[in-house]
Amino acid sequence: MSKRVVLIGHPVAHSLSGAMQQAAFDALGIDAKYELWDKAPIALADAIAEVRGDDFLGVNITIPHKERVVPMIDRLTEEALATGAVNTLTREGKRLVGHNTDVPGFAAALDKLVGRQKMPRQAVVLGAGGGARAVVYGLIRAGFLRIVVFNRHLHRAEGLVRHFGKSAAHMDLRAMPWHESIIESELAKTKVLINATSIGLNADVSPIPGEVITGDLLVLDLIYKRTRLLRDAESNGAHAMDGETMLLHQGAAAFTLWTGQPAPLDVMSQALADARAGGLRSAEGEPAGDAEAAVPEAASPAG
Repeated sequence: MSKRVVLIGHPVAHSLSGAMQQAAFDALGIDAKYELWDKAPIALADAIAEVRGDDFLGVNITIPHKERVVPMIDRLTEEALATGAVNTLTREGKRLVGHNTDVPGFAAALDKLVGRQKMPRQAVVLGAGGGARAVVYGLIRAGFLRIVVFNRHLHRAEGLVRHFGKSAAHMDLRAMPWHESIIESELAKTKVLINATSIGLNADVSPIPGEVITGDLLVLDLIYKRTRLLRDAESNGAHAMDGETMLLHQGAAAFTLWTGQPAPLDVMSQALADARAGGLRSAEGEPAGDAEAAVPEAASPAG
């Protein structure tokens, strides 16, 4: 019997992850179908109950459910527990195990961003959603000593900082108000800038003015496209990278968890490129940020 893998989010209409995972299943001869489930928050609990059935191989969780799904899961892995966010589920009988494959995905992206340079020790993170939690945890594990988190709604960033209070007790992790002058001041002191918001996903806008980006910055945008932020960074001489590496490697980690087999990275990468060329641009399954908490208040979507 064909197994089912579902992506649960809201919305999930155009998923790059679906194309990537289905190509991997097909390439390895695994009889599984990847489905998209658009579930509003009120329907999440029922969806989680349904995926406990024997016909389900696994689950991806995406915006806006990565944090709210946590109490519905039977067991959390170290990364899921540490971040307070889940993006992948596996089954142990009727029990569900919550994983956070955004963590190894981000680690792969950070290594590629830094390249052969010495790993920096200071970073600025924009956003405070589930993706930002994976980023901050990854930076802590990579030995960063100072991380400043900016979010439009300061209380969200403060909540993230409190969450990592114990694991970050040895370092300077702080939340700051989203003001252009403060962001510019912090960028002058840092080496790494990471955009974990969804600003730039649906419109050609940047979370920060291009002129505050200096040429010695390493800039990573978790959004899987060449955003305004990345173009501004490149024009100022900075090294810039989009979310492709993180998306690919978090998906590969999920694939291995579901199947027990190494992920066919070349196949998955080509499927992403083909889907992108075909017009898909929404990378559900990767941390594109938290739209409600990240976009300017004047443009914040209802609900």
